[in-house]
Formats: sequence, structure tokens, C-alpha cells
Amino acid sequence: MTYKRYTAGLLIRVLLLLAALVVLAFGIVKLNTYAILAGSLSGLFLLYFLHQFLIRRFVAMDDFFEAVKYRDFSRWFSEKHGPQDLRNLHKGFNSVNKTIKAINNERQAQFVYLQKILEMVDVGIIAYNLDSGAILWANESILSTLDLPAFKNIHFVEKRRPKLYEELFDTYRTEATSISITLKNEHLKVLISETVFQVEEDAFKLVVLQNIEDTLNQNESDAWKKLLSVMTHEIMNSIAPISSLAETLQQHIAASKTNQETTIDLDDLHAGISSIKKRSEGLMKFAKTYRSLSKVTHLNLETISVNELFTNINDLLQPTLADKPVELSFGMDQPEMLLEIDSYLIEQVLINLILNAIDATKRVAQPKIYVNATLNAKGRVQLKVLDNGSGIPEEIKESIFIPFFSTKKTGSGIGLSLSKQIMTLHKGKIQLKSEPGAGTEFTLQF
Repeated sequence: MTYKRYTAGLLIRVLLLLAALVVLAFGIVKLNTYAILAGSLSGLFLLYFLHQFLIRRFVAMDDFFEAVKYRDFSRWFSEKHGPQDLRNLHKGFNSVNKTIKAINNERQAQFVYLQKILEMVDVGIIAYNLDSGAILWANESILSTLDLPAFKNIHFVEKRRPKLYEELFDTYRTEATSISITLKNEHLKVLISETVFQVEEDAFKLVVLQNIEDTLNQNESDAWKKLLSVMTHEIMNSIAPISSLAETLQQHIAASKTNQETTIDLDDLHAGISSIKKRSEGLMKFAKTYRSLSKVTHLNLETISVNELFTNINDLLQPTLADKPVELSFGMDQPEMLLEIDSYLIEQVLINLILNAIDATKRVAQPKIYVNATLNAKGRVQLKVLDNGSGIPEEIKESIFIPFFSTKKTGSGIGLSLSKQIMTLHKGKIQLKSEPGAGTEFTLQF
């Protein structure tokens, strides 16, 4: 309806201008001065108003586009004056301005929320332009960690601390890495991760820096406390009877020296010395066990097929399984699955888990152990050892990976701890899923 009125108004003006031109033409042909004056004046008048009629829409659009160009969305266009089509146009402009203002306000609110959140987290965050080095964003945490004042360009760091600049900004890392940086002649352990992203034609780099010195120290302290607690317990269990027995033998010898009538029973003396020797050998074995736990520090990686790995383990365990009723089977989701591992160490882990499973299925009527290879959600190979044994009680699940913790009378307590250490060296992890009476499942994720 609005456009019909605009078309009708334009048509009327054109027709009136045409009529004025006809009068002007008539006056020229007939040499009528009044007709020439009337036609000329009315034609100019109508031409002017036709121009105003057309141009005011373009002027309104130019004003709107100029406001958009300079992001001035506060401007208001009158919706009560002028022709109906122009008022509707102004209404559309105002609606667009209102929508953009609402979006801007929402984005501003989100930015403020994000800003407050990033300021509150105890993680250093900085984003900067890769070409110019201009800082897009840097929170207080990173300034505090690096002991730097607020700066606008990373080249400020390059001039002040070139080595720190090289470690943090001039090196690209594909994954999170822990590094040591030097600040005020002190070494600080930090975890750094970074990524590059594109905004229109500009490339930016986001660096996240976390001070892990205190966390590492706390974890190390807790680990030492646990280890020392276990070692103290084991050593005291061996030393207490040795000390008591040695004291008893010493008293017997002292009594025989002061009283010639008292004789030493050589059998008792031999038995006591044998007991001391046996417990001393136990302590030596304990020390060797601890040394073997701390010996694994590096890997000899090679690419090996899962089928070959399973075949080697099966061959190694056949003599052990010969006199046992347990059924051991292997399976794979795909026939040609490959792993890049230290095959010797992973074989040691799997054999240890299988031997534990054999022990767990002793009281089961039809003991079964199943070792299989599957692909996880990320498409990476994972190995599982499942049994239908007695399961692991809930109260000791958290303790089975602690060094020297064992539920077996003859166990050393380092098998699972060593397995966890080997998986950590492979940048993987070992997970436990167990239910008493229903069996146990260990998963090796690489």
C-alpha cells in the first residue's frame, strides 16, 4: 500500500510536469508570452518539487548509512512527519538501530562478564597480534606471574627480557608443555599452552600460562609423605623383631659372661642369628624392589602390531597357565592395529595385570581372562584386561597404585605402581573399573 502511494504521487508529479512542458511548447509554437511564462515557471516549480520528492528518500538512506559507517546507532529518525512511505522507511531504520544497539549491549555485557571471569582466574592469559605484536588482551594474573607492568606490545618484553620473550612468545608449541623460566634469579615452573586464531585478516596468538610450582611442590610433598609412610611401616616391621631378637641374644651372652654356670644354647643362638639374617635379607629385598621402581625413566619406542604384542604375551604365559584352569583369550576390533610403544615395558604391564587377574579368579568356578584391543572415542588404540574374579573392594581402590601397597601376603606392592609409571612415561594412563564379585577391568589408554 505504501509503495502504491509513492508510485501514484510520482506519477501525478510527472504528469503535471508533462502538462507544464506541453503549455510551454504551445506558447513557443504560438508565440504566446503568457503561455511561455506560465509553462516555464510551473515547469521549474514542478521539476524542483519532483527532485525534492525523489531525493529526500536517498538523503534519509545516506544519513542512515553514514550513521552505520561511524557506528552511531543512537540516531532517531522521525516516524510522525513526512509522507507515509518515508515514515515507514524511518521506522525500518529505527528498528535496525534498535536491534544493533541491543546486540551491542549484549556483546558488551558478555565482554564485561568474560573480562571479570578472566581477571578472577588464577591463570595467566594473553592474546596478541602475530604481525604487529599489539596486545589484544592480557589479564592481571600473567602480569603478576611474569612480574611485569602493564604493556601494550610484546616487543616490550623482547627489549626488557629477551630470554623470557623467546621462551613465551617466539616459540610455538603444539601441546601444553611445562617449562622453567627465570624471574629475579629464581626458577619458576609453569605450564604453557598456546593456539593461533584468525579474526578477519589478522592472526592472533593466545598464550595461557599457569604457575604450577606450588602445585608440583605440594604433590611432591604429598607423594613423599605417602612413600615415607609406607617405607617406614615396612622397615619398622622388619627392624622391630631384629632389634628385639638381638637384645635377647645380647642378654643371654652377657648373662653367660657374668655367671660361668650359665651356658648359651647354641641352637637358640643359631636360630636367633638365622632369624636376624632372614629379616635382613627381607630388608635388602625391599631396597632392591624400591630401586627397580625408580629405575624406569626412559622409553625405547617402536611401532609394533597389537597382534604381535598379544602373541608374545601368550607365548610367555603358557608355562604359567599350563597347570591352572583359567581360560586366557585375546581379541581385537581390527586385524591391523598398531601401537608406538616400548614393547618390553608394555609387555611387563600386561603380564602383571594378567597375573593379578589369575590370582583374582582362583575362587571362581570357571575363571576367564580376556585381553582385547579397541579404539576409543578419539580413534586411539586402548588395551583392556578383563576378568570374572572377585573384584577389588571399594575401600582399597584408591590405594592399589601406591608403591608397596599389596593385599597379597607374598606381594611386593610395586606391580601396579610400576605399571602406572610406565603408562605415564607413554603419556597415557591406566584406569580401573571393578565391582566386588563381578570382576575387574583395567584399561591402558595411550
